[in-house]
Amino acid sequence: MKFHLSQADGNFFTAYGPGYVEINRIRHETNLIVLPDRIVAPWAPDGFPALAREQFDELLQLKPEVVLLGTGAAIRFPHAWLTAGLSAARIGVDVMDTRAACRTFNVLVAEGRQVAAALLLR
Repeated sequence: MKFHLSQADGNFFTAYGPGYVEINRIRHETNLIVLPDRIVAPWAPDGFPALAREQFDELLQLKPEVVLLGTGAAIRFPHAWLTAGLSAARIGVDVMDTRAACRTFNVLVAEGRQVAAALLLR
């Protein structure tokens, strides 16, 4: 699916598909974190089964208002202890498939929100 933006400042998803996302028309094929002003890659290189507290602590250090966890083609919920640090810091965590995370990120960035999309593409 392709997105078309009339005016965009910062990072926006411009396309996505199986195993990739496009941010500002640049293709990415590794798991990554996308913020309005930067991209952190790679992130969680071993995918969903190997998620550890350290990956979520990395998100905590970025201090977003909300984290959109895109878990690939299907929604998969991480253990609550993995996201406990984010919850304790009053940072929201929404789990969704990666396509929905991309769309939601674009809307929240357009609203000026401090959002982080943590995406598992592999």
